[in-house]
Amino acid sequence: MSRVGRNIHVSVDRLRQLANREGRPRRITADAGTCPKCDSHYSADEMRRNLRVCPACGHHFPVTARERMEQLGEPGGYVELWPELRASDPLQFTDLKPYTERIVDAEKSTGMGEAIVCAELQVRHQPAVAAVMDFSFMGGSMGAVVGEKFARACDHAAQKGLPLIVVAASGGARMQEGTLALMQMAKTVIALDALAEARVPVVVVLAHPTTGGVWASFASLGDVTYAEPGALIAFSGPRVIEETTREVLPEDFGRAEAQLRNGQVDAVVDRRELAERIGRVLHILARPPGTAGSTAAPALQWAQGGAQRVGGAVQALPTLPRKMMDRMRPGSTDGEDSGETPA
Repeated sequence: MSRVGRNIHVSVDRLRQLANREGRPRRITADAGTCPKCDSHYSADEMRRNLRVCPACGHHFPVTARERMEQLGEPGGYVELWPELRASDPLQFTDLKPYTERIVDAEKSTGMGEAIVCAELQVRHQPAVAAVMDFSFMGGSMGAVVGEKFARACDHAAQKGLPLIVVAASGGARMQEGTLALMQMAKTVIALDALAEARVPVVVVLAHPTTGGVWASFASLGDVTYAEPGALIAFSGPRVIEETTREVLPEDFGRAEAQLRNGQVDAVVDRRELAERIGRVLHILARPPGTAGSTAAPALQWAQGGAQRVGGAVQALPTLPRKMMDRMRPGSTDGEDSGETPA
């Protein structure tokens, strides 16, 4: 059966007027596939192909920890480490509902056991250990289990001599665990210090948002630090700071681009280029095959050698004026210090 349709005439000027109209209603009901910046809508397959980045405006959608592993790793997958660890409730904390119920609800809604996933994987054929946080699990908050899994990932990377990749996305320490959550800040910093002693490189990726105790601890201690475009990276959000200080902050306060200008990150990298960038860095920092675990990568050796030469030059600076004065004295010869007897 044929259907007769009518001609549809579209005015480009009229569409531009609608696009520029302030407070215009959404044509499509907002959901996980609708861009909050440009209102573009994508199917689930399109979102996966684009790594959950809007092709129209570049907005970066949130990504779960396991999907992030698939984006960074090779098609063969990854091997998850310590998935059995679960949070306990030592403080028997209760607000609107008991902490144990909140954990169960988060596990059901996300399919995860905690706010971090640790695994072994290969990034552009470079083996590594990854610790990826998931903001969808209780805001990516750091409790005792998150700190324990991160510390284990650091130990695992040090023992195997593999670089550590950290993807941070967190609202900070988990308030339901009180002081135990705050103690994880020191625990994770000490774990990273052990990696530094083992000369194992750490690459940190700051996703939206990275705030609170996570930013104040391990997320700010990477050897190489990348950030995704538009990510909020700050100890406190701009609204809290404005209400506290009674001052108006810049529009881009705490954003990745502002932190790049301030020197807090090394580069702002689009998610679609992130795996290639990290793989290139890991290739530069890779240890030569067959070397002992205590041998540093060539790039680190060159940097350490340069630092030693600079340190030696700095130590010699105080003696230079005395040597120059000795050479300017009457009777002195080049290459001989004052008081020396020629052979």
